[in-house]
Amino acid sequence: MAQKVTLDEAECIGCQSCIELCPDVFGFDDETEKAYVYEQYTGEEECIEDAAAACPVDCIEVEEE
Repeated sequence: MAQKVTLDEAECIGCQSCIELCPDVFGFDDETEKAYVYEQYTGEEECIEDAAAACPVDCIEVEEE
């Protein structure tokens, strides 16, 4: 089952923990110093849940599609 991943860039503090845990889904914008989602709709990567759990400001939301 696919997952819909969203990241609230306004809340992001740029810690990059999501990128370290799941680099195929999350990227980093050097200009804004914030993370972003490469592809909002992804497969079943286990790292997505880990990245959401590791976010210190809880700005990553994962929904089952």
